[in-house]
Amino acid sequence: MTEVTLAVVGGGLRGLTYARHAHATGAGRVVAVADPDPRRRAIFAAEFGIAPEAAHLGWKELAAAGRVADAVVIATQDRLHTDPAVTLADLGYHILLEKPMATTEPEAAMIAEAARRNGIMLAVCHVLRYTPYTRVVRELLEAGRIGRLVNAQHLEPVGWWHQAHSFVRGHWRRQDTSAPMLLAKSCHDIDWLVHLFGRPPARVSSFGSLSHFRPEERPSEAADRCLDCTLEPSCPYSAPRLYLGCLDDPRREFWPLSAVTPGRTEEDVLEALRTGPYGRCVYACDNDVVDHQDVMMEFDDGATCTFTMSAFTPMEHRRTRLFGTHGYIDGDGRTLRVVDFRTGDEEVIATDVAGGASAAGGHGGGDAGLTDAFLAAVSSGDPALLRSDAAESLMTHRVVWAAEQARLTGSVVTLGPRPGIPAH
Repeated sequence: MTEVTLAVVGGGLRGLTYARHAHATGAGRVVAVADPDPRRRAIFAAEFGIAPEAAHLGWKELAAAGRVADAVVIATQDRLHTDPAVTLADLGYHILLEKPMATTEPEAAMIAEAARRNGIMLAVCHVLRYTPYTRVVRELLEAGRIGRLVNAQHLEPVGWWHQAHSFVRGHWRRQDTSAPMLLAKSCHDIDWLVHLFGRPPARVSSFGSLSHFRPEERPSEAADRCLDCTLEPSCPYSAPRLYLGCLDDPRREFWPLSAVTPGRTEEDVLEALRTGPYGRCVYACDNDVVDHQDVMMEFDDGATCTFTMSAFTPMEHRRTRLFGTHGYIDGDGRTLRVVDFRTGDEEVIATDVAGGASAAGGHGGGDAGLTDAFLAAVSSGDPALLRSDAAESLMTHRVVWAAEQARLTGSVVTLGPRPGIPAH
């Protein structure tokens, strides 16, 4: 396989993850980076040996240099995907685009159209499609092991501390600066369920709200910051307990601690909690995204699916139950229990899961699987090596927007081939 040259727009956690895997396998070589943070840009450039003139302030400076690589990884914040994706597609870059594709339907459609008209490969980072676990589930369904899939139940256990870290104190806490929770976090899961059924649903409804992480839930004795709070030792959302506990653990220092401080000492962490957003009381933040949501989907043949996203769980692998006309599959993200109604036989299948469910654990092998597939597709010129393209990713995002419309209006939304779903 020919080595693929890469540019990276956004040198934070996600950009670094894909770049490191590409470099480690030898399938990719990072030749340029664009990031407005001078410290992060310098560290990124030093790690990958990027020439000073190829370390850019932003994507516009990268674009001004012309096409300097075969492909580009776009791992900016959610609302900053559209302009670089369209511009770099027009320059002929193949694109690995962090999810969500965009925060509005018109912008996501612009990106998909840019990929189509330029004939480039664009893979949205729906990493769940690329795990060993998903491969086995798909093989079981395609082999007819449970007959026709009639119903699915799927849980995304966000994790109590992860909700507090990313969606109460962190970058994804507000819809106006990021996106609705279902888009920012769970577009992975909606995409995955559509992938299992092999088609989008015909109708969607949804319910959910922000029920706990709000001022009304705040204990009367609580302080605005954990370091000043007498309740901190017994609080499940204690910032000192979470972030000081990351020290001396390389994986947890990579995430979540890297979002809090670049430092790796107790003093660094305490200073960040004293002055930065991650030290705030979870009941005294400016967050507005939901902390639990259910989505109900009905398909054209009457099959149904329920999806639950909840903050009030441990952070672990997704759990799924698949109900078919001839059998049943119960999966916990690692193993699958398969029951055959025709014989009464049961089989437990252990999938070759690599790593944990979180970003620190590589999303169960999904980060590596996606990177490998993208690099192989670009190297060979074969888009069939990717498990979705821009058009399919746009379609599954439309299901997310339909669900959010249903939640906000209390309605059931019917989807057509090109559903008229308003942007949120």
